[in-house]
Amino acid sequence: MKTSIATVSLSGDLKQKLEAIAAAGFDGVEIFENDFLAFDESPAQVGQMIREHGLEITLFQPFRDFEGMPEPLRSRTFDRAERKFDIMQEMGTDLVLVCSNVSSVAIGGLDRAAADFHELGERAAKRGLRVGYEALAWGRHINDHRDAWEIVRRTDHPNIGLILDSFHTLSRKIDVNSIRSIPKEKIFIVQLADAPLIDMDLLYWSRHFRNMPGEGDLPVLEFMKAVAATGYDGYLSLEIFNDQFRGGSPRAIAVDGRRSLVYLEDQVKRAEPEKKSAVPMMPPRGVVERVAFVEFTIDSAEAPQLQALIACLGFKEVAKHKTKQVSVFRQGDINLVINTEKKGFASSSYAVHGTSAYAMGLMVDDARAVVERAIALGAEPFEQPLDTGEIEMPAVRGVGGGIVYFLDHKSPLDRIWEIEFNQVEGDPTQSAGLRTFDHIAQTMRYEELPTWLLFYTSILQAHKTPMVDIIDPAGIVRSQVVENDAGSLRITLNGAENKNTLAGHFITETLGSGIQHLAFTTDDIFATAEALKANGFVPLSISPNYYDDLEARFGLDPDMTDRLKGHNILYDRDENGEYFQLYSPTYGEGFFFEIVQRTGYRGYGAANAIFRIAALRKYLRPAGMPHA
Repeated sequence: MKTSIATVSLSGDLKQKLEAIAAAGFDGVEIFENDFLAFDESPAQVGQMIREHGLEITLFQPFRDFEGMPEPLRSRTFDRAERKFDIMQEMGTDLVLVCSNVSSVAIGGLDRAAADFHELGERAAKRGLRVGYEALAWGRHINDHRDAWEIVRRTDHPNIGLILDSFHTLSRKIDVNSIRSIPKEKIFIVQLADAPLIDMDLLYWSRHFRNMPGEGDLPVLEFMKAVAATGYDGYLSLEIFNDQFRGGSPRAIAVDGRRSLVYLEDQVKRAEPEKKSAVPMMPPRGVVERVAFVEFTIDSAEAPQLQALIACLGFKEVAKHKTKQVSVFRQGDINLVINTEKKGFASSSYAVHGTSAYAMGLMVDDARAVVERAIALGAEPFEQPLDTGEIEMPAVRGVGGGIVYFLDHKSPLDRIWEIEFNQVEGDPTQSAGLRTFDHIAQTMRYEELPTWLLFYTSILQAHKTPMVDIIDPAGIVRSQVVENDAGSLRITLNGAENKNTLAGHFITETLGSGIQHLAFTTDDIFATAEALKANGFVPLSISPNYYDDLEARFGLDPDMTDRLKGHNILYDRDENGEYFQLYSPTYGEGFFFEIVQRTGYRGYGAANAIFRIAALRKYLRPAGMPHA
């Protein structure tokens, strides 16, 4: 598979875009005309710069409003085309994209358009150039790839071919199986883009909301399976118009883009294994058995405060590392690791972010295979020096800079607590009945949300849920969840759009994205609440007004409402079951714990978010006040 990306997909000037594209590992680049026109170098210098980056120019685009123009406009379009051909030859590319005409004066007719393209093909052939025709979803006469293909077929010229764009086909819900009968040699390039499902004008949707394959809701995989059926083996190129991408890091977006193409190709190969491919098969997506641990980095002077809080939650210290200042606290199948080391990555993470849950470990079917897949998809492997007797734990850096470790039952990794740690008898603590991690909540800037979604879903056997708006008194937080069918992996991803929200405050004060809260399961929320009270735990205080509304909204028995209110427990219900939530106040700059009981319930209590956020905000350090 050869990969390409259009310069319009990234922010920055042309030089910055090319550096990012090359660093991400792309093979080629589409030169969007405006990026060239805004650059000071000549076409020859631009071409040389591209080749020095090890890239090929896959096409020059776009050439607009060509076919079906009346005279004298028709003659003028051919003059324009000759000028573009001059630039292409000097730059060093042989393919130009011509998109279907949107001019109000354009005249329809397949034969008329074919005649125009035949003449253009003759002119291109004299220069050794090719012309690709693309049907815009909003084209005046041609807005369907089937009609564009018919024009190319009637043109019957070796230098005229078809350009397929997934957005233009899928946004109009055109049957992708019509692609399967197109001769592969007549498909000059395939452009790919995904998008969230939004009911709006096609042009506006395309120009502002496209994203990488796998980040949206369009059936891009079905589109690619149809393309693969033709035997097409040319470039797969990204053409992404997205407001957030235009303001984001070009390097991060480029890495994200290549990951999306590699993942898409992997999906196609697995869907149709009989098709031969020059790209070696990577290991399959990892199956997550459970969250094995979450690790905190903290200064030794602050550690007793955090340890006291988790002790109130019913956790007991069970092990100390043999050579490092690392302790394990456990309850049920939940392991919380407290790291106060003065060296290594944990210490560096503390220096930058302060106290944070900087790493998590996932028990998977094959740890090394998962890391191999992650690296193939562009993730950065993580390693650090080991002390004598320590086990190498496969890991990668997460999108936000944290660490994701992987454990399995195929190696000593599933006995790491016994091998690397000395077992201890901690202070007696009453268990609160907490069993497992229900979900891990990670907070990031909103524009990073698609990247995190793709990172997890491409590496792990999991899917994303629809986006939900979380109402904060200071704004909106966009939330999506990565989860598997078994419920053994649930990661809620919360994208903050402004720094005034609780999520935005967390990002600002901790200098980056990361885990903002951990949710644990219990089978009996009321028994857990009583045990927590006995341990000295003080729950997040919820406004009494919430419970008056709750009783009326769900028709709850007054006794049930009183029990919820007495323990500051929030409640929600869907068609599948009930959900109970109990929160801690915030710790540090917005981190908190959550305890849940779910009985068939599929969601995460979004309806309660505004009430718990309002309560949590009361515990934040006022702006300008120094840390305690």
